[in-house]
Amino acid sequence: MATWNLSNTKHHILICNGSSCNRAGAEELTRALRQEISNREADNTIHTTRTLCNGRCHDKCVVIDYPKGVWYIDLKPEDASSFICSLLADKNYEQKISHSFDGQSFERTPEVVTGIFKNKEKVKKVSKII
Repeated sequence: MATWNLSNTKHHILICNGSSCNRAGAEELTRALRQEISNREADNTIHTTRTLCNGRCHDKCVVIDYPKGVWYIDLKPEDASSFICSLLADKNYEQKISHSFDGQSFERTPEVVTGIFKNKEKVKKVSKII
């Protein structure tokens, strides 16, 4: 197994490969993002990790830019070039942001679905109502 040197890493992008995102093309998105990073010789500054479900299935495909704390939604393979260009320019890919961390809490982009609380009791109550 490889042990990457992360000394020059500026962006760690977490690519959801949970079942909902996979059905929406997460594997193709993962390959496109990694190819774009390689094409731009940015492997030392942008590190990728496939994750399991990130809990925002409605927003598929989800990508998180860490350590900035910016969550992106509805990313498609055709977004790969523009998305990676934005990271390399230290800018956000504005049109696909769902949440961003301001140092204290996450700010939700107004058009984005709020979602449900993670508290198990509330989830049970919601599912009984539905």
